[in-house]
Amino acid sequence: MSVFVKICGLRDATCVAAAVEAGANAVGFVFAESVRRISAAKARELAEDVPAQVRRVAVMHHPSNEEWQSVLEQFAPDTLQTDAGDFDSLDIPDGVVRWPVIRQSIAQSTPGFPDVFVYEGPKSGAGKTVNWEQARVVSEQGRMILAGGLDAANVGVAIRTVRPWGVDASSGLESTCGNKDVELIRQFVLAVRAAENDE
Repeated sequence: MSVFVKICGLRDATCVAAAVEAGANAVGFVFAESVRRISAAKARELAEDVPAQVRRVAVMHHPSNEEWQSVLEQFAPDTLQTDAGDFDSLDIPDGVVRWPVIRQSIAQSTPGFPDVFVYEGPKSGAGKTVNWEQARVVSEQGRMILAGGLDAANVGVAIRTVRPWGVDASSGLESTCGNKDVELIRQFVLAVRAAENDE
């Protein structure tokens, strides 16, 4: 199986290029309150050379429609990732793909899962893994992108345990808080591809 890979919380051109070169399928830019937060204008600049087949993801958290419209206008993302309940209050063009975040704490009470969703713990970017055995059950509901505390050392076990459609890493690829490390990005993608070959 081929696992979809998203590298999130990118803030500089070198690491964006490293993610693309390593074979990431999506690059995420954070517009929520976070040490990884950047402006929409900066994200647009960083994503200028990202090839069309790599998804450019706007990562938000409970944005107002005004905040979202500003990101849409300045950054023009391929995909919007935010909590599942946020989408009802946002005006989203048909051309923008929706990736709802389903948090572990509410997954059992979620009535219906979208085709693609991000699954993680209560706080994004906290570097904490979710319960992988519980995630395995949820992964059967659709194309899950597993997030939360993933790095090169544990992503292989995560893939074999949860069997997600995709994986999403951020804090586990940083040498210091908020700052991605080119080598850690490469190692992560290599570890994902190695786990695919174990299937």
